[in-house]
Order: sequence, then structure tokens, then C-alpha cells
Amino acid sequence: MKIITIIGARPQFIKAAAVSKVLREAGVVEKLVHTGQHHDSNMSDVFFDELGIPAPEYNLAIQGGGHGAMTGKMLEAIEEVLLKERPDKVIVYGDTNSTLAGALAAVKIHIPVIHVEAGLRSFNRSMPEEINRVMTDHISELLLCTSDVAVDHLKAEGITDGVHLVGDVMADINRTTREDLGSSSELLSEYCVEKKKYILMTWHRAENTDNVERLKAIAEAVSALQEIVVLPLHPRTKKALEREGISLAENVRVVEPLSYHKMTALLVNSRCMLTDSGGVQKEAYWCRVPCITMRDETEWTETVSAGWNCIVGASKDEILKAVRGFIPPIEHPVLYGDGHASERILELLK
Repeated sequence: MKIITIIGARPQFIKAAAVSKVLREAGVVEKLVHTGQHHDSNMSDVFFDELGIPAPEYNLAIQGGGHGAMTGKMLEAIEEVLLKERPDKVIVYGDTNSTLAGALAAVKIHIPVIHVEAGLRSFNRSMPEEINRVMTDHISELLLCTSDVAVDHLKAEGITDGVHLVGDVMADINRTTREDLGSSSELLSEYCVEKKKYILMTWHRAENTDNVERLKAIAEAVSALQEIVVLPLHPRTKKALEREGISLAENVRVVEPLSYHKMTALLVNSRCMLTDSGGVQKEAYWCRVPCITMRDETEWTETVSAGWNCIVGASKDEILKAVRGFIPPIEHPVLYGDGHASERILELLK
């Protein structure tokens, strides 16, 4: 069996690390296609090195531009690769432009598409990610879901064939990474923080960087906190802050984007997570760290129902209120599988 795996963004590198490992150990021929969507060394190369992901056979180096232009360029370039390689199946992950371009390129030349992390819905069609995930689900042959909620979303849209509950491949990587962490004292010293005495923050979503009011509200909120905030600054957010002339207070320690191991170590030792990311909400949950999500909705509703994730939007007052007073329950049910989703995916592919 020959598989082509399409990846392009940080979360996809992490997910692909888990699946690629079991595929290759089982003797499956897999070739990676990196679209180039995340091309910065801190957003790309470090993950390949650290997580043991094989070097991509193809790097399309497509980045920048609008959603349509980027997706169109990827579609054309991926189609050329698929026509050359003629794989049996194509694997795509998540909900990025790389995901949609890979799925469209494959289905148009009659190559079955496997969508890992199918069935997620925010029900906010203004999000590019929502459009990407919905369209990808409707053209995929195998739809691999992280939870019963995702399965139900697909059923509500009339998709039942090829749907399988496998769990979350990010749980696989998170589990093994936490087992290998060991002492984090050197890392905490590197960032001059003490265990459970700082907030870890990620901030990159377009709705919070391209909207000036939301950008300013978040900046004002974190600058008003009377405690340390460690912020690995995404290139998009950095450009937005510079564009608007917004400065952050001294309590916000801006650092370069982090490797997965460093990010996990800082998360495990943080007091709480402040984020507008998707995957980080799950990682905070697995690490038993309270999560405050700066969005108006989330795909990961199970973390909210469990009481470990609080949705606050981009309101300064709501962010401050949650950071200062949000306390999760003692109960911590198992969510998104047992950390062995990759093995289940391998069996389905076989």
C-alpha cells in the first residue's frame, strides 16, 4: 500500500508524527508532502527534528497570500505530485487550507481521501477552518473521528458511511511526550518562571489578529494581569501588533514559537492556559491545566462540558474575570481516546 500524507501547519506535523510512525513500522509506503503553509523553522523544521518525522519527499514552499490564492496554488501542486506518485490513498489532517487542497486534489482524480479529525464543527461559517473541515468531510472516504460528538455531527449532515471513532492522534503524542518529560527545572529557569506561578498563552487566530478591537482587547487584558504570562508569539500576531503599534506590558514575556516538547513542559507546569488555538484546548485538558479560550465558540465542546475549559471571547473583562477566578472541578473524565488512535487508523487502512 502506498500512502501520500498532506501536511502544512504545526498541528498537522504533530498529528502526522504519531500516524507516520505506526505506518512505517507496519511496512506501509508513505510519502510526505509539505505544502509550506507553516515554513518558519520554529513553526516547521523543529517539529520534524524533535518528533522524528521523516523529511518530506516533497516541499511545495507555498505560503502567504489570500485563502483562495493559497488553496489554488496548493491544489495545482498537489495534483502534480499525486499524478506522478499514484498512491492508493491520501491522508489529510484537520482543517487548514492544506487539508482542503489535498482532499480536493485527490478526489478529483479518484484517489480515496482519509480525513483524520473528521466531524469537528464550530458552526461558525465565517471561520475559514469551518469551511475547510465541512468540505473535506463531504468528499472523504474514511472519516476518522475523535469523539462521539464528532460522529453525531457527521450523522446530522447525512454522513454515515466510512465513519469511525478512533480517538485523537494528538493524545498519542501528548501521552508519550509527558511520559518522557522528566524534570522541567532547567526549562523553567530558562524562562525565569516557577511551577504553577505563571500563565501560558497562545494567540494567533485570524479573528483575534485581523480585528483591531479584539486585538486591542486581548492585549489590554493580558497587560492588566498581575502575574507572568509566557507568550510564544506567532508571526501573524507579531505583525498585527506591530501594524497597530500595540505594546504589551512587562509581565508578558514574549518568546519565539516553541518546540512541542518545550510547549508541553511549560503547559504542564503552568497555572492555566490562555489560548485561541484549537488543539491546545485538548492538550491543556490532558495535562489537567485549566483552559481559558479567547473565542466565541469551540469545536472541542467536551472540554467545556467537563468544566475544564471556559469560553470568554475577546472581552477584556471576561478574560480578566476568568483568569482570576476560573476553577475546574475535581472530576476529570477521559476525553478523546486512550492515546492509541494511530494503531486503530493503521488497522482501518489495512
